[in-house]
Amino acid sequence: MALWIQAQQLKGDALHQMQALYGQHFPIEVRHYLAQWIESQPWDAIDVEKQQEEFKAKRLLESLIQELQRKAEHQMGEDGFLLKIKLGHYASQLKSAYDPCPMELVRCIKHILYTEQRLVQEASNVSSPGVGLTDGTPQKYQQINQAFEELRVMTQDTENDLRKLQHSQEYFIIQYQESLRIQAQLSSLASLPPAERVQRETSLQSRKATLEAWLTREANTLQKYRQDLAEKQQRTLALLRKQQTVIVDDELIQWKRRQQLAGNGGPAEGSLDILQSWCEKLADMIWQNRQQIRRVEHLTQQLPIPGPTEELLKELNSTVTDVISALVTSTFIIEKQPPQVLKTQTKFAATVRLLVGGKLNVHMNPPQVKATIINEQQAKALLKHTILNNNCVMEYHQTTGTLSAHFRNMSLKRIKRSDRRGAESVTEEKFTVLFESQFSVGGNELMFHVKGRVPFVVPDKVTWPQLCEALNMKYKSEVQSDRGLSEENLVFLAQKAFSSSSNNPEDYRNMTMTWSQFNRESLPGRNFTFWQWFDGVIELMKKHLKAHWNDGAILGFLNKQQAQDMLLSKPNGTFLLRFSDSEIGGITIAWVAENPNKAGERMVWNLMPFTTKDFSIRSLADRISDLNHLLFLYPNQPKDEVFSRYCTPPNSKAVGDGYVKPEIKQVVKVDDPMLDAEGEFDLEETMDMARQVEEFLRQPSEPQWSGQQS
Repeated sequence: MALWIQAQQLKGDALHQMQALYGQHFPIEVRHYLAQWIESQPWDAIDVEKQQEEFKAKRLLESLIQELQRKAEHQMGEDGFLLKIKLGHYASQLKSAYDPCPMELVRCIKHILYTEQRLVQEASNVSSPGVGLTDGTPQKYQQINQAFEELRVMTQDTENDLRKLQHSQEYFIIQYQESLRIQAQLSSLASLPPAERVQRETSLQSRKATLEAWLTREANTLQKYRQDLAEKQQRTLALLRKQQTVIVDDELIQWKRRQQLAGNGGPAEGSLDILQSWCEKLADMIWQNRQQIRRVEHLTQQLPIPGPTEELLKELNSTVTDVISALVTSTFIIEKQPPQVLKTQTKFAATVRLLVGGKLNVHMNPPQVKATIINEQQAKALLKHTILNNNCVMEYHQTTGTLSAHFRNMSLKRIKRSDRRGAESVTEEKFTVLFESQFSVGGNELMFHVKGRVPFVVPDKVTWPQLCEALNMKYKSEVQSDRGLSEENLVFLAQKAFSSSSNNPEDYRNMTMTWSQFNRESLPGRNFTFWQWFDGVIELMKKHLKAHWNDGAILGFLNKQQAQDMLLSKPNGTFLLRFSDSEIGGITIAWVAENPNKAGERMVWNLMPFTTKDFSIRSLADRISDLNHLLFLYPNQPKDEVFSRYCTPPNSKAVGDGYVKPEIKQVVKVDDPMLDAEGEFDLEETMDMARQVEEFLRQPSEPQWSGQQS
């Protein structure tokens, strides 16, 4: 069912919320008559923070105007005439409003569609409580929404009790004033004749006694009302704290963690809209309860009654202030992180956002945000360095209800580095961009100093499973592949990282790796680190071999002995592809064949590794196609089935002025004497046509070339 059809079926508060999304900035009639078109457009494909994508927003705006005009032109009849005029007016209105800022249209419609979807999902969950999850809404989301409903009921209940208390206290004060009036009358009886004085005094004393007895009882009742109300507010605040813990300490922290991982190749962290809606609900309810507590304090000041309520109210006031302070400071976040690597004199951007800014009306006095850069040690002392264009005023976007500051042109002017010792390098020193702001809420009742990033600590070491997760994420992201690192691949990497021969994954479960082991100390017998080797593999795969990895044609993470053991059990001509142990970003072909020097003996041969340079001249598929002694990709696939679709078609026709383009071919002589004791060919010394293309171009008569002489 289309979203708009479902949105029109909303009821009560949900319907009012949906209707409130529309206005002059985007008329509800446009949503209605262009519902199908609006829902089919790629709004989410546009990143409103990237200015270079504004042309996409411009195209969507133009298409929207065209659709409105087309809809207007097709209206017929008397009723259609009025609608035609109205739709034409809306087309002009939207063009005038969004032509200078098409990104705002995208922002507006994304917000509308998201909110409608949320309202529809919440309504579905409420109307079908016994069915279970609907529309894929997580169970935790249902629990959060149920807690909000419970908080709403509790807050309304305390509001009703507060009104009863206020009315009872007002009546008590009236009766107390009456008792004072009677006392004044009694004091004035001395001037009356004795008989009249006695008669009046008896009546007034009776009324006074009755009224004082009532006042005593009512004072106790008022004290109990205050006590009961304070205890209810305690329970409400306890649930508010619990709800805030779930949203801020769980959901928001998870979003921040996803944002961190996205910077290292993880999936996108997702929209902040639903988190903002929760935080705004929290802010609204916390503020309502705070106002209730303030009103009770005012009532107790109007009519002091001895008892424990006064101390309880102080505790409640302190608690609710702590809760709202924690919410505000926790929801000042970095929506768009600056780049992980910063250079001086180079512009960079970032966006900070206050998730509760609109609800608390912070935008009525827009706060300024300042960015500074500090390192780990300096963070403790808050020593700051210079960033140009590091001040920005937070802006409120009414269509989306977001309060944010967009830093578009920041750059590092200078940086003071800490003293480095030993093998430490410039790139190993960690810095953080710290965003700070100060603002007040509630008519300057509360003042907040917030920071968008807290000082951090970089761990000295991580467990191997943690590192495996990061390596797999990085590999899949960079290679852009759904095929990640298998358990066997990770065992191979563990063997390399820890110089171990164990094939048991459990042996590495509790092992840890330091930064020094990861990217400072060279691997045994090599002049490169573990990370340099792994990063070289990533670069090779993403530039030249991604398709073959996705096909499963590259085993890759094997050592020479493993390849030999696997191939010797297969027929001659079986081959596999593994990453070179000795060269960064290298991949080699290993195959099994007869030993030309010993009859009846089989051995495994290894070509010298290919690198990015080689594949920029001739592809892997073409090289494998050239080598006729390679027959089956391990374990038993004919090579043409795997690689033929990636091969370059042969040039058979003359091009240009009659010349035929020359062809490069891979040639290896199995009986060539130029190989090492382990059967490894040095293609620089044999017939690697790809590496010697310039030499062969100077000798066009070689039999490996076909071409027409000039």
